[in-house]
Amino acid sequence: MRIFYAIELSAEVRRRAAEHIARVGRAAPNLPASVATWESAEKLHITLKFLGEIEPDQVEDVGRAAARAAHGASPFEITIEGTGAFPPRALPRVLWLGITDASGGLAQLQQRLEDECAEQGFAREARAFHPHLTLARLRVPQGARTLAQLHAASGFEAIPFTITELVVMQSELTPTGSRYTVSSRHNLIVAT
Repeated sequence: MRIFYAIELSAEVRRRAAEHIARVGRAAPNLPASVATWESAEKLHITLKFLGEIEPDQVEDVGRAAARAAHGASPFEITIEGTGAFPPRALPRVLWLGITDASGGLAQLQQRLEDECAEQGFAREARAFHPHLTLARLRVPQGARTLAQLHAASGFEAIPFTITELVVMQSELTPTGSRYTVSSRHNLIVAT
């Protein structure tokens, strides 16, 4: 089972992201479609931690880690804003929307999750946490820079979003792309 922890997005954030994707596509009518694989609005999410392949008997441990990370964490607000590409100075491979975590709530939740997962025997992420929304994966070099420039130039008007739950997602790879299924939901609850 391929498992990751995520934050689902509001319908308004998904709608605005879909509009942005369409706007970038209209700005690049001569680029081949093979340059980018765009995420559908329904699949957009914020990944907090990707576990990868786990055994089915570990699913309960994954859920327990999420429940403990969510318990004691208050709901908080982030802002989706800004555009960018990974890697920033080489041939772009990923187009993303940025996340501003002014309260620090997202970073704290992610750190709590890392700690709880480590307690369950899952490896800590070696890279620093850089929250973002992945919009597209660039598949061929021809046109990748142009598409990244159009993505950056089109901008993205800031939209606030309140986070109230953490989800455990299962990712199933299919011939038509990945399919995500919610395995469990965990409300952010302030400990009393």
